[in-house]
Amino acid sequence: MTDLLTSIQAALGLSRTPVAFNGPGALPSAFAVTDLACASMAAAGQAVSELIHAQTGDLPSVEVDRRLASFWFSTSLRPVGWQVPPLWDPVAGDYATQDGWIRLHTNAPHHRAAAERVLGACADRAAMAAKVAQWISADLEHAVVEAKGCAAEMRSWTQWQNHPQGLAVNAEPLVLFIDSPDAMQQPWRGSAAQPLAGIKVLDLTRVLAGPTASRFLAGLGADVLRIDPPTWNEPGVVPEMTLGKRCARLDLHDPADRAVFESLLKEADILLHGYRADALEHLGFGSERRRQLAPGLIDVCLNAYGWSGPWQNRRGFDSLVQMSSGIAEAGMHWQQAEKPTPLPVQALDHATGYLMAASALKLLTEGLRSGRGGSARLSLARTARLLIEHGPGTSEALRAEDGHDQDSRVEQTPWGPAHRLQVPVKISGTPIQWALPATELGTHNPQWL
Repeated sequence: MTDLLTSIQAALGLSRTPVAFNGPGALPSAFAVTDLACASMAAAGQAVSELIHAQTGDLPSVEVDRRLASFWFSTSLRPVGWQVPPLWDPVAGDYATQDGWIRLHTNAPHHRAAAERVLGACADRAAMAAKVAQWISADLEHAVVEAKGCAAEMRSWTQWQNHPQGLAVNAEPLVLFIDSPDAMQQPWRGSAAQPLAGIKVLDLTRVLAGPTASRFLAGLGADVLRIDPPTWNEPGVVPEMTLGKRCARLDLHDPADRAVFESLLKEADILLHGYRADALEHLGFGSERRRQLAPGLIDVCLNAYGWSGPWQNRRGFDSLVQMSSGIAEAGMHWQQAEKPTPLPVQALDHATGYLMAASALKLLTEGLRSGRGGSARLSLARTARLLIEHGPGTSEALRAEDGHDQDSRVEQTPWGPAHRLQVPVKISGTPIQWALPATELGTHNPQWL
């Protein structure tokens, strides 16, 4: 735990102020998943503490509950009388090939369509398995990716270390900070109780990693506006991840919507985006254009496979990176299983999300001091290296959740009432709490409060 946190603190430029970790137990895994959960949350909490210290002179203490951190890396929501839709498309998952294993990610309709363009229409997993079994793993991965789909062959850590993309991303820093020459005019309007009051966060992220970051920032008082394309939906994660946010839709291919987006960006203090490395460039909103529109912007970027190498523009998700980087293969040997064994939670997503939040907070702290903005780049694959290199996990069982773990307050969502688990991170004098319940995508108008 100490080594993990020290590595993260060094990457973020945080001080090595002690953090209290409470509660026994860990998620059973080949890797130290609970340690990663706690260390990434601790770093985000410490970044809050250092922001408050820079503005007030007081340095709040930070505590992290290990059990609650483990639970939040799965889901924090406990519906009352209703159920969250399934996380996975019926044919998404791992399949045996002629020479190994491959994972197909088909949650988005266009990603499933891409896989079916290569394999043919598949009504169920059995039909998909029969077709995948005829392929060599590397050939199928290449074919699905070329069809603009999402797939990952199972590789070992050794294979990944020798792969051109593994070599590239493993040479990158955990967080790449880039200074901006542009002035940031925003004064601090927060307080110890709400350190991000008055901060506008424009959220272009989806699924888990980026939304984890913006959810954390919303819990500190930020005005978070999430923007999605007109037809995008992710029903299995929306109730979990839209907590504290307003959610609108814009079509960035439409001139009128582009104008609205530009006006939003001009007023934003922080931009979070998880598009592929070249996606915003193709939309005409590359880094230079963003700087022109919003000088002094804090620009925090995420992608799956890193910012250099042949796969820097490849579509990817946590489960695919686990297959590519050796995590699922190591889990298979650890559990003595006959199929890929991923982490018990999508820890790369969640951990990278808290590192994104910490990066935004660090840039804000520095910007308030220097008067300049800046950007940060992170990737799921680089977070995978952090986890893999910090040693094995444990087979011990985490004590089961009980009623005391839940917040007594009721969250009135569009789907029905729910409770949240208590927040794992405690920052003295700074309660992490959300003014808005989770909501459907596209509920709000694309405008700042």
